[in-house]
Amino acid sequence: MTEAPTPDAPAKTAKPSTLKRMALMILLVIVLAAALGFGFYKHVQTLIASAPKPTPATVSDIVVQPSAWQPQMTAVGTLSAVQGVDVPAQAAGVVTGIPVSSGAKVAAGAILVQLNDAPDRAQLASLQAAADLAASTLKRDRGLMAGQTVSRATLDADEAELKGKQALVAQQKALIDEKTVTAPFSGQVGIVQVNLGQYLTPGTTIVTLQDLSAMHDDFDVPQGSVGKLSPGDIVKVSLDAFPGKSFPGKVTAINPKVDASTRNVTVRATIPNPGGLLRPGMFVKTTIQTGKPRQLLTLPVAAIAYNSYGASVYVVEPAPKGNGKIVKQVFVTTGPTRGDQVAVLKGLKAGQHVVTSGQLKLSPGAAVKVDNSVQPPNSPNAAPQEE
Repeated sequence: MTEAPTPDAPAKTAKPSTLKRMALMILLVIVLAAALGFGFYKHVQTLIASAPKPTPATVSDIVVQPSAWQPQMTAVGTLSAVQGVDVPAQAAGVVTGIPVSSGAKVAAGAILVQLNDAPDRAQLASLQAAADLAASTLKRDRGLMAGQTVSRATLDADEAELKGKQALVAQQKALIDEKTVTAPFSGQVGIVQVNLGQYLTPGTTIVTLQDLSAMHDDFDVPQGSVGKLSPGDIVKVSLDAFPGKSFPGKVTAINPKVDASTRNVTVRATIPNPGGLLRPGMFVKTTIQTGKPRQLLTLPVAAIAYNSYGASVYVVEPAPKGNGKIVKQVFVTTGPTRGDQVAVLKGLKAGQHVVTSGQLKLSPGAAVKVDNSVQPPNSPNAAPQEE
């Protein structure tokens, strides 16, 4: 029987050749892993080197400069002639003459329409004869009065009779004058609304007469803005009928009463109209200059990016190493607007370059290339452009 080894017997040790082979294999694995890692590293470096590098974004910019800013208010107004009336018939009668033509310009006192006044003139002749008789009677009785032939009471009655007859004559003349409808002032007539032979009743409109030498522009402003206005303020009106053209004028009156339903105040401006282009009833946009001009920094509206956390712009600056240009995002406080421009109250200084287009592809620190061949609109008096 074979004897089992006792626990105290020493373990057999590995041969030296075996240990060398194991160390060599481990070394080979390490070298292989290092070679593979280095090869992968070089491959990644090659891919990074061959990848296309980001090119600077193309933007346009503008130099921030102060400009004269005139405080303004805008309102919607309605034009009316400084003098305008629908000329009515004052007396009843048949139209016998229409000397005026529709659309003609007439002077004050020009005859517009003639009504039949023949019966009235016949009545005038009768009344004039009675007045002449009363005058003769009074003259005769005055002669008799010197000889104490008639009493003073008779003479007083004769004088009263004469005055009554003369009053009837004057009344008849006034009635005849009403049969001749004349222009109360110089102006332009509209379309004549009566015809020859037509019977007119008192109050019937014959024609409209408008003095187009100047226009009243009536517009409403909120009660909180009344303190900014005063008579003499410069206004300009514009309308769709004449795009790109404005008509200057001045504030001439401010209603002392506030409308209780709207809390607005009616203001009237007078607009000279030498060319007769403006017409009563036109709907106009009114711009009122309030206060004195002041110097403010301005930018095109397109340069401002509005977000929930505020308004910002991108300022163009030299790159840190002097290689090209980069942008920096700056938050600003904006003020009033006019046309295509907006006033910048805080955040910028004169002389800075601000991006005006291409902001959507930018981020803080991005490299940019400036190309100002195309610029966004930047007019303080912008108007809609018709295609």
